[in-house]
Amino acid sequence: MTMTSTWAKAPAFADDPARVEAVRSQTVVDQHHYLDEGLQEVQCRTCGTCVLVQKNSLRHTSIQWQGDPAQVCPEFTGAGGGPASRQTCPRLLASIEHAVLEGILEVRDPEA
Repeated sequence: MTMTSTWAKAPAFADDPARVEAVRSQTVVDQHHYLDEGLQEVQCRTCGTCVLVQKNSLRHTSIQWQGDPAQVCPEFTGAGGGPASRQTCPRLLASIEHAVLEGILEVRDPEA
């Protein structure tokens, strides 16, 4: 018995070029909003590594590394005294928190 599925993750709108363009345009806007807008440079106060950070709330922090963490951060290279399989660098997080407390890094929604 062969089963075929007609489910698709998202419709293609191949028969509606105006809708395809509207989806494409909104995707560009969304990408800018979520990936570029509001990013601020924060430098680690310990090693000097610079990352781009967005604080959507006090609990939510987005970090974009400008280089390979294994190459630019001692915590990830293993020089920080622990395994190089860390998910984050506590000194970088402390630097981000410091930037928030000093008013250098904006929190978009401090009430969330």
